Formats: sequence, structure tokens, C-alpha cells
Amino acid sequence: MAGHSQFKNIMHKKGKQDAIRSKLFSKLAREITVAAKLGLPDPAMNPRLRAAVIAARAENMPKDNIERAIKKASGGDAENYDEVRYEGYAPGGVAIIVEALTDNRNRTAGEVRASFTKAGGTLAETGAVSFLFDRVGLIVYDRKVASDDAMLEAAIEAGADDVVSSGDTHEVVTSMEALRDAQKALETKFGEPQKASIVWRPQNSVQVDDEAGEKILKLVDALEENDDVQNVYANFEVSDALVAKLQG
Repeated sequence: MAGHSQFKNIMHKKGKQDAIRSKLFSKLAREITVAAKLGLPDPAMNPRLRAAVIAARAENMPKDNIERAIKKASGGDAENYDEVRYEGYAPGGVAIIVEALTDNRNRTAGEVRASFTKAGGTLAETGAVSFLFDRVGLIVYDRKVASDDAMLEAAIEAGADDVVSSGDTHEVVTSMEALRDAQKALETKFGEPQKASIVWRPQNSVQVDDEAGEKILKLVDALEENDDVQNVYANFEVSDALVAKLQG
């Protein structure tokens, strides 16, 4: 089950700076509100809401903000957001999937298209690249919570499909259907995870040179800075030196 992390360098994140925390909290709150509106307002009974709350806690979002976002779902002033997926190609033929929550499809589509074009990429039709990814459950723990062997054994017992222990994390991969039960089983042993949600996992990663890699990482950053964009996934790997250079 264990192996090289398919998520290494895939979801590139800049260091958490104070200047972007309010934007991050707004995105987290939007997901919490949408999740609560689509299901029950109780995280224990609503898997998507629970995943959103876990993600918010992982980013140290204040408890009051989380509760306010849940209550907003039942209020008359709650905005209506559409869930939209965009797919395209970045330089080097790298495939990118963008998930957004928007109250204006035309605006978001125009902004996403502009980001692709500026980076030398191309926005494609829905379904153009998603076949290169698997839709799976992902449960992430800090690597300090258990040894690699202990996490592997627990994940197997919980019905997981794969475990990748590298860097600072254990990444437990499950089928979409098994995510909830696997998460519950692992929480009884290791407590609440850093992340537990449905993600797009690339079947293979494309190795790109630093020139293409810099363009792709800038595209990913531009997409993530969009207020409507919730998640960005891509099937590429770049050198650690390039990531360090751009973060420096």
C-alpha cells in the first residue's frame, strides 16, 4: 500500500501569510455554509460539513467564524452558490482541475480562462482531463501521531486503499464510499485528522523542467487567489529547489 506520494508538489501552497488569511477564511466559510445548506447543519450527521469544519480548524479559523458560517445556511440572507468544475491544460501538457463555488458563473469562467491564457495554458471542456485523475477519499494526519507501520496497519483495518507516509504527513487514500467509515475508525485511534475529504488524485504525475514548472506554479497560485476557487489539482511534479525559490 505504501508508496511515493502522488500529492507531492501537486497542490502547491504558498506560506500562510497574514495578508491572505482573510481570503482563506472567506473560502472556508463559503464551503461550510454550502455544506450546511445542502445537508443537515450538524457536522456529526453531515460528512461534507464535517470535512469543511476540519479544514477550517486546521487553518486555525476561530470557532465563532465556523458557527456563524453554519448558522448563515439557515438564514434568509444566505447566498446561493453553484458548484462548478473547470478543466484545462497548463504549459508542458499538464492537466489541471479547478473546483469553484460561485454566485456568477460568467464572471468566474472569464477569470479562470484569463488565468489559463496569461500563463500560456488553455481552458478545455469539462471532462477533457478528469479521466487522468481518480476521485478518492483522502485523510491526512500529522506524521507525529503514529509510526508509519502503525498508521499502515490501522488504515488497512479501516478499509483504506493506500497509505503514503512522507515529509510531515500520513496520507490515507480510500474509495469515495469508504471515506466516512475509514475516517471514523482512524479517529478512534489517532483523533481528528488534518484533512478528510473527496479529492482528485492524479493517476500519474508529469515531470516538468523548472521553466515550465515556474509557469505552472504561478498559474496555480493565480487560480487559488481567485475568491471563487476552492481547490486546484494538477498532475505534475517540480524540483524542491524551484518550490523553495518561489516561496523565498
